Amino acid sequence: MLELYNEGLRAYKEWRWDDGAGLFKKALEFDSEDGPSALYLQRCNEFGESPPAEDWDGIFTMRTK
Repeated sequence: MLELYNEGLRAYKEWRWDDGAGLFKKALEFDSEDGPSALYLQRCNEFGESPPAEDWDGIFTMRTK
């Protein structure tokens, strides 16, 4: 599971949203309650629909409370 998470995180940082989402989904198959994988899966899905600005530095800014 840790390998899948790390590969997913690498894909996320490289803006490969679909790849990242797939890897985080696989990680969640091992542990459906893994919070970090679930969070990054959600972020990959959001960025896949609405990518960040070109100068994005990897920091996620919450839009709602």
